[in-house]
Amino acid sequence: MTRPISTLLAASILASTATMATAQELNIYSSRHYDTDEALYSGFEEATGITINRIEGDADELMARMQAEGRNSPADIFITVDVSRLNRAVDAGLLQPVDSDVLEARIPANLQDAENRWFGFSQRSRILFYNTELVDTPPATYADLADPAYEGLVCIRSSTNTYNQTLLASIIAHEGEEAARDWAEGVVRNFARSPQGGDTDQIRGVASGECGVAVSNTYYYVRSLRDQVDGVTEHLDVIGYVFPDQDGNGAHMNVSGAGVAAHSPNRDAAVAFLEYLASDAAQVYFSSGNNEYPAVEGVEMVEELAGLGEFVADDVDLSDVAANLGTAQRIFNQVGWP
Repeated sequence: MTRPISTLLAASILASTATMATAQELNIYSSRHYDTDEALYSGFEEATGITINRIEGDADELMARMQAEGRNSPADIFITVDVSRLNRAVDAGLLQPVDSDVLEARIPANLQDAENRWFGFSQRSRILFYNTELVDTPPATYADLADPAYEGLVCIRSSTNTYNQTLLASIIAHEGEEAARDWAEGVVRNFARSPQGGDTDQIRGVASGECGVAVSNTYYYVRSLRDQVDGVTEHLDVIGYVFPDQDGNGAHMNVSGAGVAAHSPNRDAAVAFLEYLASDAAQVYFSSGNNEYPAVEGVEMVEELAGLGEFVADDVDLSDVAANLGTAQRIFNQVGWP
């Protein structure tokens, strides 16, 4: 069972709804492609009577569309995955600041843009997976991935992947540029194969024995616990996992977030929608629907996700991570990470 929506949140949504008498619809540009998100939208429609229109597509395509539409854009909300994409939307001037007591109270400070142009509403932890038949001593930290002990064993996605870009940017934020470059060089030396495929493919590599160690987000693995994922579910007995850096900075977290479009024609409704995403009811959907960690502390998680166990999460400010994304890409290029 979920906790009831807080008094502050309920009052805010009611107040916002009262000022939205002329707003009959809300236009959401979303690069989240999960069918289970339908429950998020229908819940808001039922609470407010406002019809949601969704325009879905690749994040970069949606941002290009918003830029082309300019001040005439019908977009009210932009939703995407990973701080790198949210940061690109900020740099392009596509999001506006939001002043909301609800969001400030509900969303941890490190999951907000420095000027409140976007907020994180769900998280995934980027952790390490290993083949228990090939690796007796699994890596305990991200730094260990560069250890010569794992030469020829490491599988990870390409440098163009946003998850890897933010991981390296977080290492820069914590350790500095030189240490981050040394780490990236070491990982490249330890590649089991040239980077290829998505996160699920990295776990499949561990299951098949092609990879001794791999890096992937938690929700891809939890999906294999809840549903049949070919090449993974039938080999769960040989797949181990580690939440890295538990004695240090903690496990890196990716965020799924949203912001109000710069030229939103229905701004009050858009703010109310963001506040709704911070409610317990909506936060539960992120976990039960897509195996993600809620951004709001104390919200119940789906059983298989909770079953991975408690862990220390990296609480680095994502605004600091975003500031290092350009440096991260330069390092990837310098060390020859495809």
